[in-house]
Amino acid sequence: MSGKYELTADRSGGYVFKLKAHNGQVLMTSESYQTKADAIKGIEIVKADAKGRVVDLTEPK
Repeated sequence: MSGKYELTADRSGGYVFKLKAHNGQVLMTSESYQTKADAIKGIEIVKADAKGRVVDLTEPK
């Protein structure tokens, strides 16, 4: 089973989404978006960017 994105309305009347792991653990919570369409665009951006590379900033220079 894979993770999922949950889209909900927030208290301010905007929309937020959470990325949850297959076990239900919240991995990230988005900022508040004014429209549902913008929140859905945010989900699509996270999906695309999640394939990015890992940059280890703990290594000394």
